[in-house]
Amino acid sequence: MDERFRPSGTAIVTGASSGIGRAIAETFARDGLDVAICSREAANVESVAEDTEEVPGRLLALECDVRDRDSVADLVAKTIDAFGGVDVLVNNAGASFVATFEDISPNGWEAIVETNLTGTYNCTHAAAEPLQDGGGSVVNITSVAGVMGSPYMSHYGAAKAAVENLTRSLAAEWATADVRVNAIAPGFVATPGLETQMGISAADIDRERVDREIGLSQEIADIARFLASDAASFVDGETIVAEGVPSVVEELPT
Repeated sequence: MDERFRPSGTAIVTGASSGIGRAIAETFARDGLDVAICSREAANVESVAEDTEEVPGRLLALECDVRDRDSVADLVAKTIDAFGGVDVLVNNAGASFVATFEDISPNGWEAIVETNLTGTYNCTHAAAEPLQDGGGSVVNITSVAGVMGSPYMSHYGAAKAAVENLTRSLAAEWATADVRVNAIAPGFVATPGLETQMGISAADIDRERVDREIGLSQEIADIARFLASDAASFVDGETIVAEGVPSVVEELPT
């Protein structure tokens, strides 16, 4: 493999207990990166670290609430203490719930915005110095909900749209510090959350018949891997939309 496509150094992946975050963390560790993984419940990521022992990279399981600045500062400090720096930051931690706009309470609105937008700000702000020290990469996990709108999840869509704008703004601001900032906007992905909400699991995805309506966590991880690597050196301030071809698949012959 061309080494330009293999990220290196140390990474932080938030919301890494399952789904996309876990897939990204495991992919990085297989590539030899040391990875700090976090969740609001330490036990959730400790099991990930235990399941991913036979890889070149080390995994450090930490408890962190991305909404809490002190908790985030502790995450970054412990990562630096353990691994010596931060080269890649993946802001994956997020939350959502389905509700009409009228039914979204102020508390519900704030909870979603704080997790998805403020959490991204907190982590990126806390990791700014180590990222700039070595010329790092930030990968924000947004959503097609932030690109196209999200009926019945307007709070989530608004927060993800703000993260997309933050991605473009910060990419321009940090370019002179040799830090690239990009985003991935997945469509439906077969995560545990989607299985809970829609009853769709990874086992239901059949790539042999060109099933592109639902993505796999590993497919999003592969994009994150590219964005964090030197192969993406000219990709900055971009949002890569990965939603398959849902309007076309139904028309394809079986």
